[in-house]
Amino acid sequence: MSEVQWNRLTAADLRALAARDAVVVIPIGATEQHGPHLPTGVDDFLATEVCHRAAVLAAEHTGVVVTPSIPTGLSEHHMAFGGTLTLSLPTLHALLRDICRSVIRVGFSRVLIVNGHGGNMTALNALTTELTAELSTPIAFASYFGAGRDVVRDTLETQDGLMHACEGETSMMMAAHPGLIRAEHLARAHGPRITLPAESTDPLYMAVSFDRITETGVAGDARTASAEKGERMLAGCAAALADIIVRAPWAK
Repeated sequence: MSEVQWNRLTAADLRALAARDAVVVIPIGATEQHGPHLPTGVDDFLATEVCHRAAVLAAEHTGVVVTPSIPTGLSEHHMAFGGTLTLSLPTLHALLRDICRSVIRVGFSRVLIVNGHGGNMTALNALTTELTAELSTPIAFASYFGAGRDVVRDTLETQDGLMHACEGETSMMMAAHPGLIRAEHLARAHGPRITLPAESTDPLYMAVSFDRITETGVAGDARTASAEKGERMLAGCAAALADIIVRAPWAK
């Protein structure tokens, strides 16, 4: 079966995949401001793109299906810019619980949540543990840019990893969704360098609104972005994620 998208398959197709012990991939992103040059759906679009590419690669070796994405995450820190939708932590927990429970009731037992938004990372680490206990099924979590950390680092010129509306995200959007780039605003698409909270070594954490960090809504420098860099990162992240899916190291 070549189709990997849950909502393009029939119920019978999905029951058959469950009987094959297929891996279910759940993409989650965010809908939030991404500077003057990118649409608000960047994190959702890129997580979904990488998941679909990874599933096609992994399907050569194991059963795999990708659910519809969860397009909204934890984005309170972007609310000051407008254009942002955010969930509370209890809502995100309940949403993931119900989706995972539905997946398990179909008969699947290998579930991987794939994240595309830095602001979700700390919560998803904790929620994965909660969901595994609540549902008595091992639930796994990975960020696509974590899986592909090496190719991201080796591709980018101005930063080591993804920031926000930066060289990396802009490059991948140029490759995957070029029609959504506001090229006339790229000259303003730069801001300070940041480290994602989940990757910070600072012993102190405080919630900080993103407008206190950058006036443009951008962290990093998108002016050096290119579609070629974006395609290399998308392909590399997808290959790394496919390897995780095939190995399914979290499964029973």
